Amino acid sequence: MPTSADTNRRLQRLDQQRKPIMMRSVLLMTVFCLMLVVLHAWSLWASRQGELEQTAISTANMARALASHAERSLNSADAVLAELVERAEEDGTGRLDSARMHARMVRITGESAEIQELFVYGADGTRLATSLPALLPGSNIDREYFRYHMAHADTGSRIGKPIYSRSSGILTIPVTRRINHSDGSFGGVAMASLRLDFFGKFYDSFDVGQTGTIILAIDDGTLLYRRPFKPEMVGTSIAGGPVFQLYKKTGTAGTAMLVARIDGIERLYSYRHVDGFPLLVATAQAKDEILRDWWIAVVKMSCVVLFAVGMLAWGLRRMIRQLRVREALESELRAARAALELRNVSLRQLADSDALTGLANRRRFDDTLAFEHERARRSGLPFSLVLLDVDFFKKFNDRYGHVAGDDCLRRVADAIATGPRRPTDLAARYGGEEFAIVLPDTDSEGARAVAEKIRLAVHALGIAHADSSCGAVTISLGVHTCHPAAEPGATPLACIEAADGLLYRAKQDGRNCLVTCAEALAA
Repeated sequence: MPTSADTNRRLQRLDQQRKPIMMRSVLLMTVFCLMLVVLHAWSLWASRQGELEQTAISTANMARALASHAERSLNSADAVLAELVERAEEDGTGRLDSARMHARMVRITGESAEIQELFVYGADGTRLATSLPALLPGSNIDREYFRYHMAHADTGSRIGKPIYSRSSGILTIPVTRRINHSDGSFGGVAMASLRLDFFGKFYDSFDVGQTGTIILAIDDGTLLYRRPFKPEMVGTSIAGGPVFQLYKKTGTAGTAMLVARIDGIERLYSYRHVDGFPLLVATAQAKDEILRDWWIAVVKMSCVVLFAVGMLAWGLRRMIRQLRVREALESELRAARAALELRNVSLRQLADSDALTGLANRRRFDDTLAFEHERARRSGLPFSLVLLDVDFFKKFNDRYGHVAGDDCLRRVADAIATGPRRPTDLAARYGGEEFAIVLPDTDSEGARAVAEKIRLAVHALGIAHADSSCGAVTISLGVHTCHPAAEPGATPLACIEAADGLLYRAKQDGRNCLVTCAEALAA
């Protein structure tokens, strides 16, 4: 029988064997907890950056919308001023038909929400015509914009500093043009005053948070409008502010996190220069407001992570004996899953893709065409089929060789893939140098637009083809729009035959073109 010493020595050996495993398990669990904390920190940082990036995209889009709005408003005023100047110069300011001009001005201001008033001034500053009910006495020769046009010969529209209208007392933005006499001398000024509150109402429709801001300024730094609106700030210079400093460095558009000089708040700014006019629009959201929800998520997620780490530590002693088995099992399962997914991907690619071009193969095209034909029959909506092939491809192969021919097909396939944009659209290699595109829920006009885009994309590749009349590789396309619901006897094969006939018609018409059903019927 074994003695007590023998038993102790045996237990000691087992303990020596057990301790390294336990220590490694404890170390592994500790490292796992640390990794969990690090991963949590990285996830929080990534979500923070994502929040800022999404807001940057939003503010950039908002700045683009603001610039477009300002451009439309100024284009409207510019067109009106061009008309007024043309009439004044044609009739002569001394013989101006003020009644006819007044009627036209009243109609324009009634139809334009942004234009407050219209004026035509003579060379001495007196009002010759206006959109107001009556001409005001006195002269406007003291106005800054009037003195500018007296001293400068340029005839383009000019945006002046905001002024208070002498007729209505409303704060407006003067947009003016010089009027010349027939000899080129100064003949007066035409002015359209834009309502500042027109821009304010539009800007108030945007949600920029409680401390966000929207800025409209002349590109020399003169402030026209700032949300939140303070009348005393209108006309002041913000050329030394961070937005204009960024504008000087980065050009017509930009986005950056900046600290405002006016209130010291750090905001994410996006600005944009208005095309064709010396204006700058900017919008911003406060950094604290952008990250407010993120901070709430940080607290919640951190509590969850700390609780998870505590539970792991509490369960460490009970899990230690099973840890190695579980790790081995999980490793095998992950490897098996990865291998299975890789195999499935490979099988799907082999089953559905063309090996040379990477587009869908003929089998997938046939399945998709049959499915969309049946779906269109049930829904009553049309779908379109585009068949195309490379012009003179046999001659291309004969001259340049099959390796160059394969490369040509790959490049043409890449160009074809740029045409369909929706997930339901399908571009496939039909066979040889022929390709097909299925466009569900697409009428003839939409299919023609896609086909023309592809034709231009292939032509733009500039692949030399000495045996082609164009000197480059081109394609011909047949575009057929199917209406299965209206044609009970129609089949997918009939759609292919119709598209193939249109493709043949495109070949007859000289290649490098497309033919639709409507065009074929018209011809």
